[in-house]
Amino acid sequence: MEMDNNLLTAMVERWRKETHTFHLLEGVMTITLKDVAMLTELPIDVDAIIQSSRKPLNGWGQFISERLGINILKEAQEGRRVPPLHKSMLLIPWLVRTVGELPEDATDAQIERYARIYLICLVGGFLFPNKTGGNMHCMWLRVLLEDCDEIGRKSWGSACLAMIYSVLCKCMDPKTKQVGGPMFILQLWVWEHLPTFAPICPANSWGPDEPLRQWAYGARWIGAITRLTFLDGYRQHLDCIEFNEVTF
Repeated sequence: MEMDNNLLTAMVERWRKETHTFHLLEGVMTITLKDVAMLTELPIDVDAIIQSSRKPLNGWGQFISERLGINILKEAQEGRRVPPLHKSMLLIPWLVRTVGELPEDATDAQIERYARIYLICLVGGFLFPNKTGGNMHCMWLRVLLEDCDEIGRKSWGSACLAMIYSVLCKCMDPKTKQVGGPMFILQLWVWEHLPTFAPICPANSWGPDEPLRQWAYGARWIGAITRLTFLDGYRQHLDCIEFNEVTF
């Protein structure tokens, strides 16, 4: 989905960290846990994700090598311009290139390893990316490299919401130029609740047999053409938006 940075910037300017709400002309609004659950279908009513960000006793390199069978320590010591592991940050594109494609005669162990690496890319590159979009903090590996059944019993939805709140509060610092986090969820939320800003959505008129019906509600915006209005245009509209322009 194409990100509308001007729209997100205009919304950030309306955010107040004291109340975790967007301040509009007619009142305040905020993104809720229910919004995240409906838009993404990420689980919210299971165990919270609680993990330490401290590196393991033998370091993250040894941890990754033991769990994924990749000698990342050797790669990190070869004087690469962009090391795959630096300051507890793992370079996701390097991980994808190193693993390559899954062979047709793959063993169960190989399939499990590929599944875990797919989850690492999904979490680090999509749900919780940093501002570069290519690195993820290794603390997520503690969750993603444990028992597979446990991964699905984690409240990923609440973790996303917590990170959105954190990112929005950090954006209030004038020195902040780039942010990470699942900002696509915020954009979907704006399109749903402030339809004036929503783009043309080709999947908007779902029939009862549409395959997208089986997906998360936010999937209806797949292929949408973003308006890409100028920042001043969004600001002016938010200055005078009325109650009847908000969808609850």
